[in-house]
Amino acid sequence: MEKVRLTDIAERVGVSAVTVHNALTGNKGVSDAMRQQIQEVADEMGYQSPSNKKQTIAQQEGSVIGVLIAENYLAQYTTFYWKIYQELAILATEKHCFTAVEVLKKEDEMKTHKMPAYVEEHRLDGLIVIGEIDKTYIRKLKKDAEIPIIFMDFYDSELVEDCVVQDNFYGMFMLTEFMFDQGIDELAFVGSIFSTSSIMDRYCGFVKSMTLHGKNVHPEWLIGDRDEFGHMQFDLPQKLPKGFVCNCDLAASMVMDKLCERGIRVPEDISVVGFDNYLYPGLPDRNITTYEVNKKAMARAAIDKILRQIRNPKSGHGMSVISGNMVIKKTVRQKSE
Repeated sequence: MEKVRLTDIAERVGVSAVTVHNALTGNKGVSDAMRQQIQEVADEMGYQSPSNKKQTIAQQEGSVIGVLIAENYLAQYTTFYWKIYQELAILATEKHCFTAVEVLKKEDEMKTHKMPAYVEEHRLDGLIVIGEIDKTYIRKLKKDAEIPIIFMDFYDSELVEDCVVQDNFYGMFMLTEFMFDQGIDELAFVGSIFSTSSIMDRYCGFVKSMTLHGKNVHPEWLIGDRDEFGHMQFDLPQKLPKGFVCNCDLAASMVMDKLCERGIRVPEDISVVGFDNYLYPGLPDRNITTYEVNKKAMARAAIDKILRQIRNPKSGHGMSVISGNMVIKKTVRQKSE
């Protein structure tokens, strides 16, 4: 017998899948009459709700929010998203909610399109996806989840209705302008621009600054920094610029190592800037001039958005852009030196 889905019940009753979910899980926003009607139709169609004791307790005390992170973001040196998840978990607790994290395996994302267990079992009130994932998978996730979904650090005009992103464009624009202010006008960009929307936005901020100063981006100075699995690896060109504008602090740190191997000093000979103000545990502090991402503000915006959607699906959608701040350290040669 084919499994009865929330969308099947919603179509029969003439309401949204979110309304059906709220009615069957005891959430607010559904009248008693509508709740009873939905329950009767669900029983008639043979819908089987999850028999999970933890879920029942959680629904009595607060919303259950899933957090999904693709495994390629959790490879070596990519624990930045774990920091964001920790902020989400802390803020959710303050709101008397529960979070459940699950890692999206590459095979499930790209081949089988298998949904996370907590989505298949309808154990969530809302879902937060951290980082960019495959568009085909997003389509299936939105169809199968039948709950509000918020995307963090990623947007797509076709697929993503609600998202929270950092100010990648103007953050990188400001860093590049700072390089020009110091008289550093031959610049390379380090980052695989088609890897994520975040890197693309940072590159666009870099290009805007270059354009305003009448500079072209030399092909040999547009340096990809990772493979399709997110593993960081790249080489520097033989002819070097005066400065490297890097899409993240890890790339900046790797650039500094490669320059050191050639006997080139930072910042005396070549300047370097990064992004995120985050180097992973175990790596030495390189005092990289960077743009700091406000992880706590991003997490708070995501939690507020998901709770607003859970309580009122008609509350509106959109993109929240969270500003950070530039942090001047020691990797840019300044005019006074």
